[in-house]
Amino acid sequence: MTFSRRDFLRASALGTAATLFDGRNAARAQVQTFSGPMQQSAHSPVVLPPKAGAKPSMTSAQRDDLEHQIKCQCGCVLDVYTCRTTDFSCAVSPAMHADVMGLVDGGYDGAEILKAFLGVYGESVLMAPLRSGFNLLGYTVPFIALAGGSILVAALIPRWKRPATQTVHGGATPIDATREELDQLAAAVRAER
Repeated sequence: MTFSRRDFLRASALGTAATLFDGRNAARAQVQTFSGPMQQSAHSPVVLPPKAGAKPSMTSAQRDDLEHQIKCQCGCVLDVYTCRTTDFSCAVSPAMHADVMGLVDGGYDGAEILKAFLGVYGESVLMAPLRSGFNLLGYTVPFIALAGGSILVAALIPRWKRPATQTVHGGATPIDATREELDQLAAAVRAER
């Protein structure tokens, strides 16, 4: 989705007005400014049958940490936990939260819940890409480039510190000439003056 300059300025003005009148609405206006309109129908149920003798698999704090790894599908850029606790106009994040709670109560652990959400929404539901396949390049290339650059700089530093070698002629160097050749040279220099 693309925004025209007019849409951007209008949304910025609305965000500024919301900041002036109500601080709670400012965060929502800023999120909507850059993410486009909310897609309230973007929720797809993530349901698995409860495990036999299921007990909740994690505490509410652990569940909240898990929700920080799942991206809300309403069109914002927030995770489920942040979206449901800051944007009260979103209907998608509470539904996704209910799905997480149902899976937790069904005895599923964090990895199984993430796998279930991946099965329904695909990789776009994750706040960070999976560390497998082509995505590994995104995790490794910056460190490889940093290490290569460090090695290059470490190799160049001694050259930058070392002064350039210069040949200094401090005194007269011995000349390999006969006495007759030296007399002829002296006579030629006197004749030039």
